[in-house]
Amino acid sequence: MHSANHWGGSFEIYSGAESTTDDEKSRNIDKKKKYVDLGCVSCSHKAAWKWTLYAFVFQLLLIAPPTILAKTLPQHESKPPPDYNYTLALQKALLFFNAQKSGKLPKNNGIPWRGDSGLQDGNGNGFSKEGLVGGYYDAGDNAKFHFPMAFAMTMLSWSVIEYRQKYEAIGEYQHTRDLIRWGTDYLLLTFNSSASKIDRIYCQVGGSRIGSRVPDDHYCWQRPEDMDYPRPVQLAKGAATVYAFARDNGRRRAYSTGNDYIEPYYNSTGYYDEYIWGATWLYYATGNISYLKLATQPGFAKHSKALSRVSYLSVPSWDNKLPAAMLLLTRYRLFLYPGYPYEGMLIKYHEKTELNMCSYFQQFNEFNWTKGGMIKMNQGRPQPLQFVANTAFLASLYVDYLNATGVPGLFCDRQFISLDLLRSFATSQVAFSSESFCIEME
Repeated sequence: MHSANHWGGSFEIYSGAESTTDDEKSRNIDKKKKYVDLGCVSCSHKAAWKWTLYAFVFQLLLIAPPTILAKTLPQHESKPPPDYNYTLALQKALLFFNAQKSGKLPKNNGIPWRGDSGLQDGNGNGFSKEGLVGGYYDAGDNAKFHFPMAFAMTMLSWSVIEYRQKYEAIGEYQHTRDLIRWGTDYLLLTFNSSASKIDRIYCQVGGSRIGSRVPDDHYCWQRPEDMDYPRPVQLAKGAATVYAFARDNGRRRAYSTGNDYIEPYYNSTGYYDEYIWGATWLYYATGNISYLKLATQPGFAKHSKALSRVSYLSVPSWDNKLPAAMLLLTRYRLFLYPGYPYEGMLIKYHEKTELNMCSYFQQFNEFNWTKGGMIKMNQGRPQPLQFVANTAFLASLYVDYLNATGVPGLFCDRQFISLDLLRSFATSQVAFSSESFCIEME
């Protein structure tokens, strides 16, 4: 039997409501009226009249032109600082998943202009009568990329595990669980989930080749409800059953290798980070210590370059699970105290997690920043907000982990970084992302 509590407890997102913000404080400061005490001047009646006249003319010349200009020029009122409604931003983000659903939609899907689609996906190719119906479309096209879809479901699940109470407080807990189930139920259709050993897994439905001139998901930009062209199913050749399949020596290769339907869009650079990531989650899900042994295997760290001080490896994404996996393992070290023989690698992962956090601060010059204050982690790649959002999430989690253990901060070289500063970084990046998201929605 395995321990019933593999996770160690969840945390509440820090509300930051114990005091007003600096902006609010500055707006509430009573502005003192400026005045000058001239004292008492003794002069003759004639001199007083003369100086009064001079003063009047001087004031007229000084005040009149600006007043005239102010009355005649167009008025531009300064906008007040934005009041970020994170609840609304989260609800809109979750609604995006509803809009991207493929398959036979439930009546309560919440997107009236979306209907059933992709009902023939995987027809005759799947492992059950459902074929490969369901899941989520990747973007504006109608392709279903299973690898990044799985990452999205994992990150969404992680947020619910950690912050269930917050989802409940805004009435989104059950909705989010339904979204996760929609994705994971579909992913279970991509392999024979009832078998103890598998020999294949489907990695994509639909898609397009570069330069295609036949009807497909890029040649025909249309609503998924209107699709009437063939949708190819991609097989990856070569839960625990999937992990064993992935580690089979004869099948080891990156998700996109040799597949011209995938490489132009999701060109995966490796798979050893997935070994660490998958083993870590399997340990938490099952309590089976053999998965922790795999997650802390030095060979995985070596081949994935997990401990290398390379800036791009500190950027969490669907293609680089290392920062997230190492943070998960740090969580385990902080709260469940595994000890020997795992402590050695866990300490290294913990130290690398702190180096990752340090790299997110502008003063250490690991990444470029926009003038508006967003960290540029995409390094020339498109869609920068996905990297920013992932990083802000990991930083917020680490703050909560350290808060729960009574640690006030971390050292970046010789400089002490308080948890407030790390929280401020995460909050600023979420605010930037939310503002960008709202601009896109308007």
